[in-house]
Amino acid sequence: MIKRTLYFGNPAYLSLKDEQVVIKIPAIEKRDFDDEVKQKAIRTIPIEDIGVLILDNKQITITQGLLEKLLENNCAVVTCDSTCLPVGLMLPLCGNSIQTERMRDQIEASLPLKKQLWQQTIIAKIENQAHVLREMRNAEIGNMQHWANDVRSGDSENKEARAAAYYWKNAFPTIKDFVRSREGDAPNNLLNYGYAILRAVIARALVSNGLLPTFGIHHKNKYNAYCLADDIMEPYRPYVDRLIMQIFDSQIDCSALTKDIKVKLLEIPVMEVCINNLRRPLMVAASITTSSLQKCFAGESRKILYPSMS
Repeated sequence: MIKRTLYFGNPAYLSLKDEQVVIKIPAIEKRDFDDEVKQKAIRTIPIEDIGVLILDNKQITITQGLLEKLLENNCAVVTCDSTCLPVGLMLPLCGNSIQTERMRDQIEASLPLKKQLWQQTIIAKIENQAHVLREMRNAEIGNMQHWANDVRSGDSENKEARAAAYYWKNAFPTIKDFVRSREGDAPNNLLNYGYAILRAVIARALVSNGLLPTFGIHHKNKYNAYCLADDIMEPYRPYVDRLIMQIFDSQIDCSALTKDIKVKLLEIPVMEVCINNLRRPLMVAASITTSSLQKCFAGESRKILYPSMS
């Protein structure tokens, strides 16, 4: 079942009743409307339908009962800061019935295994980046293909960085000396927002498969609580990049994250991707990827299933 992504950018009262999210609008609740009008303004959504909930307004009130039920149903709850960028992510502590066993397999994974998994991850990422450059920018990608074919265990020669430098140089050719940076000029703001949504989707999939998003196969920053999510989302990033290139090419003003832009970016969890020769929504593909990762940690497989654009 495809889970829904809910976004709230205006003041709202969010509560729980009969396994449903109850949505009330303060402006209507406080006005002198009759009870029939107020009742018609109330919306309800089944808890089981929700995969990601994004809270992007300082005047949103959400009850503890609703938060508890959302987490019980493996929903990722994202909160945004005053600049409308995601700043927090809440996930369930218990996402799988045998997660103790799976977490032990993850923690005890050997260094050679993790290096092989990172090699597969970077190959998939560079190949997808190459596809985006060819499709969106008609750029030369022979070097990208060469780097993808030459990635060694653990990416010991850092082909990822070499490919990234070429990729971002050609991603937005109309912007002189574009640099990908969290604090950089637009469309970096769109990339930040899109990657945050993607990160939430991947982290949710990891938890549902009984894995810890914290312990990565490559990322090791002690201040990062989502190292594994950041590892596994790498081959998915080009899907976000392509969407943002399409938005940028449409001549929309990207200097601010407008409502229309957010609507487009909130489609990321349901983007169609091809994984294991089947077309699936990105959120479903993330579950396939993280399930295959769990099997690698358990010694049942040696290959992560990632989506391919080619």
